[in-house]
Amino acid sequence: MDHLQRPHAFITFLLLLIILHPSHGEVGTSAQYGPPFLPTACYGYDPGQFPSSNLFAAAGDGIWDNGAACGRQYLVKCISAAEPGTCVPEQVIQVRIVDFALTTVSPASEDGTTMVLSDTAFGTIANFTAASINIEFQQYFSLSLTHFFYSIFQKENDQNDRI
Repeated sequence: MDHLQRPHAFITFLLLLIILHPSHGEVGTSAQYGPPFLPTACYGYDPGQFPSSNLFAAAGDGIWDNGAACGRQYLVKCISAAEPGTCVPEQVIQVRIVDFALTTVSPASEDGTTMVLSDTAFGTIANFTAASINIEFQQYFSLSLTHFFYSIFQKENDQNDRI
């Protein structure tokens, strides 16, 4: 394979990997909480920490990771609840971790959950009257494909310039 075909083969492999990527979601529980939300354990009194969609969450002890969870994004889906019909079928949301569940200003609807979703986030995937739900969640990594491909081609061009 010559040096011009290598990036194309790699890009094809990457796209197939993305398309055929199996789910690696984890299962946990979620409660909900409402305002006031400030201050948070991650960003204090900064109101800019909240996404405009109001889809955010506080990390439970299991995913808090000594504060490393701050800013992480998760894809979250309701999979079941004590009351049948609670989940919005096939609804998946993306939330940003902005707080630690054990120190939120507002109390959660239930203690000891994996995540505590904002009332808006919770109501998007489940009936807001539920105290808690079972969730499937997966950390979401934002990858700028434009930047990624540019860096690949730039490295290839740098190598060609040296030859």
